[in-house]
Amino acid sequence: MKGIILAGGSGTRLYPITKGISKQLMPIYDKPMVYYPLTTLIQAGIREILIITTPEDAESFRRLLGDGSQFGLLLDYAVQPHPEGLAQAFIIAEDFIAGDAVALVLGDNIFDGHSFSSALPQCRRPGGGIIFAYEVSDPQRYGVVEFDAAGQALSIEEKPAQPKSSHAVVGLYFYDGDVVDIAKSIRPSARGELEITAVNEEYLRRGALQVKRLRRGDVWLDTGTVDSMSEAAAYVEVMQKRTGIVIGSPEVAAYHEGFISQAALRELATPLLKSGYGDYLLAAAED
Repeated sequence: MKGIILAGGSGTRLYPITKGISKQLMPIYDKPMVYYPLTTLIQAGIREILIITTPEDAESFRRLLGDGSQFGLLLDYAVQPHPEGLAQAFIIAEDFIAGDAVALVLGDNIFDGHSFSSALPQCRRPGGGIIFAYEVSDPQRYGVVEFDAAGQALSIEEKPAQPKSSHAVVGLYFYDGDVVDIAKSIRPSARGELEITAVNEEYLRRGALQVKRLRRGDVWLDTGTVDSMSEAAAYVEVMQKRTGIVIGSPEVAAYHEGFISQAALRELATPLLKSGYGDYLLAAAED
């Protein structure tokens, strides 16, 4: 399976901050926002990852992450000239996907939780599509999943005025190799975008969509606004200081997946000791 991080968009909900920097390069407590979705893909056992950015920000991402070899990854880059919907990512990434299964994670989504992390490796052979649902208080802001009495998905709607449930679709999607053709076949919505909901609806129509509900104790944070970024930073700070376990670290995730050695993790930690982040990496190497 391959992975895609969609880190494009103009970040208008964060203006004026994002007039000068990509929101996915902004800090969530002690690390860049993009580290968190990158960690999620690594936890799923994915090594080949494409990062889709705006043309203006591509070089900044390359400077931060390079070719990924320090994490035991193969990173590549592509640009999204204009944000025309999440499903556009699969069309941009067609050559990269090359018929393989693929995971898409949004660059401003943060996930945490033991049961969530444990479920990720099971998604590597989706046999259709696998998405996650999370119960929220404001489902009208998201794609919403309706379930039957047996817990099977009945329908998915994009930002409905009258949601049929309180379960929102989170920004992490696993699909088989059919997803490129499906993305090409859907038409733009009234918003003029290729909606990821339309992709999910097609998999649902085929009877090939699994919807996994995130369990109590799992955490999903969408950091697209100033308030949500501040809340996410506070969550990461509190959890790391309280438990001593680093959240959203690609270095630690790569070590746990066997992508890099203990010696390599220590080497990555050394230049980061002054910031305190390196201390977390050394602790992980000794754990």
